[in-house]
Amino acid sequence: MIELVRMRRRDLRRVMAIEQAVFPEPWSHGVFVSELSLRTGRAYRVARIGRETVGYVGMMFVDEEAHVTTVAVAPEHQRRGVGTQIMLGAMRIALEKGARHVSLEVAVGNKRAQALYRRFGFVPVGVRKGYYQLTGEDAFVMWAYDIDSGAYHERLARIEEEEARRT
Repeated sequence: MIELVRMRRRDLRRVMAIEQAVFPEPWSHGVFVSELSLRTGRAYRVARIGRETVGYVGMMFVDEEAHVTTVAVAPEHQRRGVGTQIMLGAMRIALEKGARHVSLEVAVGNKRAQALYRRFGFVPVGVRKGYYQLTGEDAFVMWAYDIDSGAYHERLARIEEEEARRT
């Protein structure tokens, strides 16, 4: 069972290991420390199976909008439903914080992540050319709109049911 808990500074060693394994341009330790020090407008969580950190998510909130700043799953735990559980938790957090819409960026070549985000109702609305400086890769800007609607709550309930049947 995956548990999402508040990210703490003591989690950063494992978070950084995942970050460096997953991203060609990983965030620095300092960026995470800076984000964690912001008491309002941010939510950072680690995903745990037992005592092991297997992924994480970060979000920023402005008015009725949330933005996924980072999300990752340890390579050895990918394709096991961890990303889905993290996104279910992230969308619940967004709703708790009063968000109506959620955005994120994803590498144009990251088809697996795009499929996950589409499952949660995200649609591409634009492209950020050369968004990833090191690789020069473009990023899709994706939005999930009206997450406070009954239809979106039904979507989340369906995903939860599907995941419950998988395990």
